[in-house]
Amino acid sequence: MITALTVSKKYGDLLAVNNLTLEIDEGGVYGIIGRSGAGKSTLLRLISLLEPPDLGEVRYAGKRVDALKGRDLLRMRRKMGMIFQNFNLFSSRDVFGNVAYPLEIAGLGKKAIKTRTEELLKMVNISDKKHSALRDLSGGQKQRVAIARALAVEPDVLFCDEATSALDPKTTREVLALIKELHEKLRITVVIVTHQMEVIRAICDKVAVMENGALAEEGAVEAVFTNPKSPAAKELLHGE
Repeated sequence: MITALTVSKKYGDLLAVNNLTLEIDEGGVYGIIGRSGAGKSTLLRLISLLEPPDLGEVRYAGKRVDALKGRDLLRMRRKMGMIFQNFNLFSSRDVFGNVAYPLEIAGLGKKAIKTRTEELLKMVNISDKKHSALRDLSGGQKQRVAIARALAVEPDVLFCDEATSALDPKTTREVLALIKELHEKLRITVVIVTHQMEVIRAICDKVAVMENGALAEEGAVEAVFTNPKSPAAKELLHGE
């Protein structure tokens, strides 16, 4: 379980996350949604330990982790995979090299890297592109490479920050179907930040609606979507 306890984060005069508390169950698919500027990506950076909160605590399985430093922080981060809207791949490496990179950093031998990388490429259905340059891939193919790389060191949690925002509707459905398949196969916790209601509806079990850095509403997806209580949730559904 991932727990954020009264976390706050400020950038200058902007209070991006304001005294927010939430719990993310282990093994589920949890969505965080809100308009642009609601604070959802900042919250993701806090719970994925990319940034520390100014106030409050982040806990994994009851253990405080936001105050970790040095090697302890690096070890904790290796339990997390991350995929982004803009893929964050290395243009100087081919598909195989991108997926192999975290395994190289982890110190695996060449044979183990080759075996694991080929396994991952098969898992995301892109084995036939393993020696391709990134410039020759479609957006959906690049996101499959990013997913494979994120899963390379067998993380406990997969964080997705607007991972389908740059994709067309058909490719979005395909990528979401892949993430759902991998979640069921690997029993991995998935946390998705998005402004797209259809993404939450397609894949998430629970959803948190954010507004002005705070938690406006939280609950099971079906309950929030069929009977929204907060103005923020109602506005999102009305906009859809």
